[in-house]
Parts: sequence; C-alpha cells; structure tokens
Amino acid sequence: MPGTNLTRAEAAERAALLDVTSYDVQLDLTTGPTTFASTTTLIFTATTPGATTFADLVGATVHEITLNGTSLDPATAYADSRITLPDLAAENVLVVKADCAYSHTGEGLHRFTDPADDRVYTYTQFEVPDARRVFTTFEQPDLKAPFTFHVTAPESWTVVSNSATPTPETVGDGSAVWHFAPTKRMSTYITAIIAGEYHGVFDTYEGKNGPIELGHYCRQSLVPYLDRDEIVKLTKQGFEFFEETFDYPYPFGKYDQLYVPEYNMGAMENAGAVTLRDEYLPRSRQPRSFYEFRASVILHEMAHMWFGDLVTMTWWDDLWLNESFAEWACYHAEVEATEFTDSWTGFANARKITGYTQDQLPTTHPIAADNYDLQAVEVNFDMITYAKGASVLKQLVAWVGLDPFLAGLRTYFKEFEYGNASFSDLLRHLEAASGRELQGWAQEWLQTAGVNTLTPEFTLAADGTYESLAIRQTAHQDWPTLRRHRVGIGLYSASGADGAITRTDYVEVDVEGELTEIKELVGKAQPDLLLLNDSDHTYAKIRLDERSLSTALTSLGKISDSLARALIWSAAWDMTRDAELAVSDYVELVLANIGQETDAWGVTRIPTNTALAVSTYSAPAKRAALADRWESGLRALIDGAAPASDHQLTFVRAFAGAAHTDGAVADLKAMLDGSLTFDGLEVDQDMRWSLIVGLARAGAFGEAEIAAELERDNTIAGQEKAAAARASRPDAHAKAAAWEAVMVSTGTPNETSREISLAFQQPRQDDLLAPYVDRYFEAAESIWEHLGTHKASVALAGLFPKYAASPALLEKADAWLESSSAEPAAKRYVREGRDAAARALAAQAKDAE
Repeated sequence: MPGTNLTRAEAAERAALLDVTSYDVQLDLTTGPTTFASTTTLIFTATTPGATTFADLVGATVHEITLNGTSLDPATAYADSRITLPDLAAENVLVVKADCAYSHTGEGLHRFTDPADDRVYTYTQFEVPDARRVFTTFEQPDLKAPFTFHVTAPESWTVVSNSATPTPETVGDGSAVWHFAPTKRMSTYITAIIAGEYHGVFDTYEGKNGPIELGHYCRQSLVPYLDRDEIVKLTKQGFEFFEETFDYPYPFGKYDQLYVPEYNMGAMENAGAVTLRDEYLPRSRQPRSFYEFRASVILHEMAHMWFGDLVTMTWWDDLWLNESFAEWACYHAEVEATEFTDSWTGFANARKITGYTQDQLPTTHPIAADNYDLQAVEVNFDMITYAKGASVLKQLVAWVGLDPFLAGLRTYFKEFEYGNASFSDLLRHLEAASGRELQGWAQEWLQTAGVNTLTPEFTLAADGTYESLAIRQTAHQDWPTLRRHRVGIGLYSASGADGAITRTDYVEVDVEGELTEIKELVGKAQPDLLLLNDSDHTYAKIRLDERSLSTALTSLGKISDSLARALIWSAAWDMTRDAELAVSDYVELVLANIGQETDAWGVTRIPTNTALAVSTYSAPAKRAALADRWESGLRALIDGAAPASDHQLTFVRAFAGAAHTDGAVADLKAMLDGSLTFDGLEVDQDMRWSLIVGLARAGAFGEAEIAAELERDNTIAGQEKAAAARASRPDAHAKAAAWEAVMVSTGTPNETSREISLAFQQPRQDDLLAPYVDRYFEAAESIWEHLGTHKASVALAGLFPKYAASPALLEKADAWLESSSAEPAAKRYVREGRDAAARALAAQAKDAE
C-alpha cells in the first residue's frame, strides 16, 4: 500500500490526466483544540473520461465525498491516505467534508498554546507533501491552481493567507469568517493559513513597479522583541534588489512575514505569507552573525517568490534548484544590497562547511538527486541541497559570468511565469544568454556526488622562484569524478613592521582533469602563503603546502583579507576531520588566532567546531589535558576580549560549554550571581541559561536550580533550555527522562526534542551513556514509524552514541545495518553516525602520533 508516499511515476500519470481549475477550501478552527473541520471543493478536468485517479488526504475523519453529484462511501473510497475517484468526466467537481487533526510536529496545521499567557497560535507548514493534512489535494507541484480560502475562527484572532486579509464577517458565538480572494495559480505546498492571537504591524514598500503592502506578525509575548525597523529595512532592500535584478515585478500582491513558534524548519516561502521560526526575534543579545544569518533567511525566502513560487519545479527532482538558487541569491543580495557586505566570507566560514561535511558522508548524493518518490525527497533534503548547491551555482556564475547568468534568469521567469519547469529549461536559457555549453558542466557538477581536493605541486628554482607549479585534483574513490573548476590563486607574503600578510599576486585559471599546469605563475617568487581557490569561486577542499601551512599555523591572524582567512580556517578544519592535522595543533591554531578574527561567522562558528574536535577527535590519552587547555584558553580569551564585543559574548558561551574544572565551575557560578563581572557583558536571560546548562553539565546544578530558573522564565524558550539543562546532567534518572522524551514520547514539542538531543551526550559521562548504545540501535528499528519523519530524524541524528567511538561500535553499527529491517531513512542516519565514529577514530590516531 502506498500510504503517504507518492511516486514520481504516479505523479506524472496523474498530471497527464488532470488539469486543476480551482480549489475552494473552508476551514473551521472553532471546533475544538484537537481537530478542525475541512471542506474542499476541487474543480478539475480529465483528458480521458471514464478514467480513475485519486486525491490525497492524510489522517482525516471523512464524513462526505461527492464526485460530480454522486456520493461516494468514505468507508470504501477513502483508504491509505487516498480518495479513489472513479469514472471521471471531462469536467469534474469533487467535494470532501472531513475533520482533520492539529499537528504538534510542525507538519500540516500546527497548534501552539503559549505558556507565557495561554494565547493560541496556529500556522501551516506544507513542504514537502503536507497540505493534504489540512484539505483534500492533488499533492504534487505541477498541478497548480488558484486557491480560495474561507476560514472560520474566533473573531478576536488574526487570520493571514496568501491573499490579502479581508474584513471578517461576524457569524455569532464569538466567531467570524474570513473570505480570502482567489490566489494566483500556485502549487499546494506554498499555500498557507496562519491564524491566532498574533500581533501585526504594517508598512508599505514603494517600489519601481508599484506599492507592496508589508505585514510583520509575532506572538503577543514576543512583541517587545519584534525589531520592526531592522526587518522592514531589510525587506525593502530585498524587494528593491530582486525586482531590479530579476527584471520582473513581485508577483503576489502583498507580502507578510510571520514569526511562528515551535517551527521545524528555518522558514518557508509560502507565496505572500512567509513563515519564519520566531527564534529569529531574540529576547537577549546576539552576535552579528545571528543577524547576518537572519538576513540571509529573509532574503532566501523572498528570492523564492520568483524562483520556486512564480516558476515551480515540475517534480521534486529539482527541489535542489529551488533551494540552491534561493541560497545563492540571498548571499548575493546581502553583499550587494545590505550592510552585510562580507556575507560570502560568512558563507565560507559556516554554511559551506556544512555542505562539505554532508558531501563526505557515505549517504552523499548528487545535488540533482533521483527523487523517485516522496520518501526519497525527505531524506535528500539536506545541506547538499542548500550549501553545496549554492556553492556550485556560485561556481556557475564564475563560469559563465554574472551578467549572462542574470540575463538567462530573466528570460526563464518570463517564459514559465505561474507554471512549472525543469532544470533543463533553465539550462537552455543560461546557454542562450552565455553562449557556453553547459550540459557537460551540469552532468559533472549536478549529477555526481562527492567533493574534490585541490593540492599545489611545484618545484623551485635556485633563486626561490617557481620553476613549475600545478594543481592536482583528486576525488574520493567512491565518488571519483574530476570536475572543471574556475579558481583563483593568491600569493600572500608578510611585509611591514607588523608583519601583515597581504596578497601580492592573483590569477584566475580553469582547472581540469588530474593535473593542471599554472604557467602564469612560473618565475614568481614563492610566497609565504600560496592559496588555492582564492576568492572562493569553486566548491572544493584545498590543501596547503608545507610553507603555507606553517604560515597559517603561526600567523593566520595577520592575514588581512577575511575571505582568505576563511579559506584557511576551512582547510585547517578539513585537514583535522580528515586526520591530516592533529587536533592538538588545530586547538592551538584557534586559541592563537580566533581573538583577532573579524568575520562574524568565523568568531562564532569556529569555537563550536573546536569544541567538537576536543571532545571527539582528540586522542583518549590526551583528551583530559586538551580539555583543560581548551577551557583555560577560552578563559584567557574572555579576559582579552573587547568589552561588549561579539568575541566576548562568544567566548563566554563557549567557556560555559567547556567548563569542567573546579575553578571554571566557580567562575560560572560567580557570573550567574554577579560576583564575577566583565565590562560590557550583560548576563541576560539567554546567558543565564548558558551558564545554568554549563553548571548542570558539570554536575554543579541539579533539578532544584533548574526548576527555580524555569519559574523565573516560564516561556517556551525557558522550557526548552530547562529540558537541555536536565538532559545534560551527569545523573542516571535525568538521562532516562531525557531518553524517554526524545525516543519514546510522541508529545514532546519539536524544539524541546532538539534541545534534549543536543544536550544528552556530554564529555566525561561515558559510564552513564554506555547503556544507551544498545538502546539506540533497538529504538532505531521502529522509530521512523513511531515518531514520524521530523522527530525521528532529530532523535537518530542527535543520539547516535558519538562519544562511544570504538572499533566495537563500528562493528555493532555494521551488524545492525546488515540485519535491520528499519526504514531506509532511519538506516541513513545510523550510517551517518557510524561514519562520524570512524572519522573520530582516525582523528584520534593522528592526534596520538
């Protein structure tokens, strides 16, 4: 039985048979806290009268089904999440009346009660296939139609959808109906309903193509944190940039952005009604990298209005294109139109590394994955889709040129407006605009997996100049594709009294095949640092020659260019993960240079990587000493940080995560009670939780202290942080409760599960965690069916026994993978955990040398 799955072949067959004229959807949200009433009128045509097809509806209690005036028995017509539609006419009307269930996992229509004030909020989340949890659909992206929504809700609520919010019609008993105007033609997955006691503020963007009405919404308890001016400024900058760049007016009338609770994603590009996780409205001070990332998210979703919403993929094979393009476009817009002009540096320091990491797992896949059904989509929706895809589009821009790239996009939008297209359609427009053949480029970059490594090879003449210089390209044996790369090569040397390292020469070349001679640099003096992929045009790991590595290890902070530093930070991290650089050396590199780093993402992300390296990549015999070194080094960095700087904030947070000695634990307590202060550091609510989680992890705080803080901060954020503090404690009962909440309970909220998963495994708790190795593999057998896609993925990824890395663990994982009948998606997470353990063992061996 297909269940909630849908194959590409089934979708193609249905698309060939049907054309959807319209949806009319009536939702009644006043029927109770667990279910809502849903009535769908679906008008469509069929090319073959007499044929049979099906509509989609998940988890509903169906009361009536009427097809062309004939009643169908729900007991027989509705089964296995599908409604069978027999004997179609040329023109058809389907009416389905049902009760559907509210979600608490962010799939379908999510309902949330705010513990701060007991106000109720709902919102929809439909990507990939979840509109069918709210109304009856043909759930595939190429069956577009206009949608007319009618929503009954308490008259005190705010209701928002893809069309402008109308004046509600009072119907008595404290209820009202909002009758929305029909939308433009769109796919089911970008429709939206957001309803509840939301607070809204409104503005207007006056652009070259006319005004766009803007709305910004949040929970009532977050009103003090809605930094309206900044968000509106960024929104207007985005519209000005994208309307000009794409040469196409914004297509969906008004534009609302709604910050919603317990979101299981970062944001969603619902046409004209973008939803974003409300953690993007911080209640405490955050570093610049937070705001840089928030800007990228806002611009990412806005770019989707054209790429994804206006022109939509035919099937989920091209999901990567939606996300990769929006990811590239948001960073391009940040650099060109906002204050975050160094965003490509932040991309290199943070986002791109997630792509490299994902692409080196045994579960890697081509960017253009073979998404033959919906289950395949769900497991291939990852950082290859986002980070690698955006990196490869950045390489494509370097390959064809920015102006031809944009010219191709503009003609593409005009040809396929409000319709569906495939990557081959876009490629045709890019080839026409650039004059370059791109089919071969697409095959090697998009249809093959894995990341290449670029390494310099050279000989020197007697006078210290390059006698020969070449770039050797290699690939993993399992993914052996060698690609064409457009790369920059920078030569950097020290000069001046301060020894600043600056670029003295630069060339751009095409790298192809195993070895590419760089004749342009023959005769040049060997620099202190030879940097491949300077300017970060391509997607590839780089290696440093011996002299360049020595320069990096001793003088990274003296390199003047932030993007060059980001490439070196990335190379050092790659070498550490690949067991080519000892963790001890990497830690010293970080402690010596992170205090001088100027890139916001470099400052915040690199210490996170380092903490992982200390706890899992270090040789067991050296681990205690290295943990002490990391803790004391962070404490010194706090003392040396400028008051109120991002460095200070980041180092205190990292120190709270690293604290384990008596002196460090005493410092955390003193910061919490105010007896230890640092000029410019505010111990606000989020910082208090950082300190409390650190103290709980160290065994210095227990349930009493955590409960007292939760009473002080009885918000959903406070509940999540309290759950993390409890899960991190070195206490058997706390571990058991945490395990139950994540792996067993179906009622634990999304973000609470995530916080527990991240906090459950801690250094120096090996004995407490040992029993959960076998329990993990037992739970993995059925967790996908038990918890569902989202919660199961969080649990399996977060609770793989990473601190138990050993040959015995690898054997246990291999045996389970060989014998298990678990869902393929569940096996994927176990396989990835097994790979992380194997990588940790290799790094430990290197560190032991």
